[in-house]
Amino acid sequence: MTAELTRGQNHPLPRARLEIRVSAGTPVVAGATLGDENGTIHGVERVVHPGAPTLPGLEVSRQAAADHRLAVDLDAVPDAVHRVSVLLALPAGGQGPARFGAVAAPFVAVTDLDGDEVASYTITGLEAESAVVALELYRRQGAWKVRAVGQGYAGGLAELLADQKLSQAHQLAATIHEAVASGLARSIPAPPAAAPAHRPDHGAMPGAGPGGPVPPASPYDPQGPSAPGPQTPGAPGRPGGQQPYPSGPGEPATAGQPSAPAAGGPIDYSHPRRQSAAPPPPPPAAPASEPGRPARPVAGDATGWSMEERLYNQVWGMFEDLARTTAAYRSAVDFADSRMEKELDQVLSDPRSRIGGQGDAAREAARARHGQLVSQAREVLDRDVAQLVAEAEVVEPALPAAFARWDNPVWHAYRVPMEIPMALRLGDLHLPEADRIRIPMLIRLPLERGLWIDSGRSASLDGSFADSHEMRRLGLETAVSHAARLLAVYPAGEFTVHVIDPAGSGAQALAPLAQSGVLAAPPAQGAAGAADVLARLTQRVDLVQMALRGGAPDALPPGLDTSQQLLIVNDFPHGFDDRAVNQLRYLADEGPAVGVHLMMVADREESAGFGPLLDPLWRSLLRLTPVADDHLADPWVGHAWTYEPSLVPPGSQVLQQVLAQVAAARRSWDR
Repeated sequence: MTAELTRGQNHPLPRARLEIRVSAGTPVVAGATLGDENGTIHGVERVVHPGAPTLPGLEVSRQAAADHRLAVDLDAVPDAVHRVSVLLALPAGGQGPARFGAVAAPFVAVTDLDGDEVASYTITGLEAESAVVALELYRRQGAWKVRAVGQGYAGGLAELLADQKLSQAHQLAATIHEAVASGLARSIPAPPAAAPAHRPDHGAMPGAGPGGPVPPASPYDPQGPSAPGPQTPGAPGRPGGQQPYPSGPGEPATAGQPSAPAAGGPIDYSHPRRQSAAPPPPPPAAPASEPGRPARPVAGDATGWSMEERLYNQVWGMFEDLARTTAAYRSAVDFADSRMEKELDQVLSDPRSRIGGQGDAAREAARARHGQLVSQAREVLDRDVAQLVAEAEVVEPALPAAFARWDNPVWHAYRVPMEIPMALRLGDLHLPEADRIRIPMLIRLPLERGLWIDSGRSASLDGSFADSHEMRRLGLETAVSHAARLLAVYPAGEFTVHVIDPAGSGAQALAPLAQSGVLAAPPAQGAAGAADVLARLTQRVDLVQMALRGGAPDALPPGLDTSQQLLIVNDFPHGFDDRAVNQLRYLADEGPAVGVHLMMVADREESAGFGPLLDPLWRSLLRLTPVADDHLADPWVGHAWTYEPSLVPPGSQVLQQVLAQVAAARRSWDR
């Protein structure tokens, strides 16, 4: 099975003789550098390129082409070489695009000699760069691995080679471009334009500005039906599945020779015995309804092995798009504000313009320019948001139950799943400048952090209208909604919920869980009940940790519940002492790694009496709110995202229907 890499990921290489396939939307130069343990290139003789296409264990094409196959024999690479960096560059001389941001994202794949893929990588996030290190083959403890790099260089080949400590970087870059220029007429033309391309890196949407590098983590995640077969991002398919193939080790000398062109047509560089096509891309977007307008969005047009993964990546892409276009709008407004202030200061600094019509005219002109700049920025934002709204309208109905709102019809066709989904929806996110669009807040499963449902007055944007009792009720209802989702998306018997309700104040909100029979036991009440539940879960964490660390997971006691465990704690800190708080801290810190998760429903201010003892617990949990609140921030531009919890619509029976099926499946599983 092919490993679809993202930037920074690595994968072991099963054999030494390989091919590296490159597909791009325009002719590119392909080469490789041989570096030591630190990646340093010791001389131009350690660079294979069109002017010097062969080195021990490596062979590349002699010309620029839209498609390449690089032959690699790692057993023949000198022992002093620890890194083989595969580089791509745009030809110099103005005969094509000057930056990778103007063409489709290049695709590279490592295959064996039979054409079976080992790993692939779509190089996303490139803009002004004209050269890029695509992949890196490196030694690690006597074995070879491949790493997706994607490091671009706006300064082209010279900057790339200089970054690898080659002293003759500029001279070698000029030599390479001269060699390419001499054979450019024999280059393979770019494939014909296909339907509007999919968005492999969940970057900028059609109609939006260019996207930047994909961030490594989601701000809300500190970390459906399945389509058959893996879906790997790749280049547009070529007629007949043929690809260019220069001769390599073990191939006849004629294999890499171009065939004669027919009637002046393009030269065919395809290997006569290789007919494997490039991996199919995700479903293409539907054609635009009118020329010049963005393509109509399609649900699942991102990359992924299954429809579920493609939809997850598409939602993530929508989140990035909204973050970027809003950041651009805010930056434009800030620029307009600062420019107007500067122009007004200049007017006021001149005594001659402080009075009379001249000063008034200058001030009016400054305000007019400010209004024009803000208006232009708003037009761009509205255009991008409209495209996102159109995409949300097709994506939302297509989401699987784990990603869908409670009012989505998919819940009415709910069946207990056989597999754990990759993520769970905990609510929606939006920004004040784009209130029309709601982005699903998806968090990966299994949970890597517990949740703190903040029932305090500060949790509400309009907290003055909700008293403390109402906020506590809303907080517990939110916790019940999240717990019901977790129960619903796990297979029967693989998720267990415990509840601590010391004073019994949450009986009404907990009724859906308690009456359906999905709880492991009735909600624990009083200090003794809380202590019993905490002791049992703490002991479970200890036992599983010892078994895993001792390498004996089968040595767990008979009857130990190995399913994922969720503890809901209501009305904290009532009924809890210092010892209980330390146990909660232990579960929050050590529990997720062994399948024990914590969900606190508490008011931070009411819990302040525990002082420093509570701070680590507060920091280790993901804070959510039962009402709309702008407390979540993304890690790139620091937007304050407004979070809205995913709650059951008033009067709906969907929660009871879903929990009834979960309880029935659990009873059947227990038998």
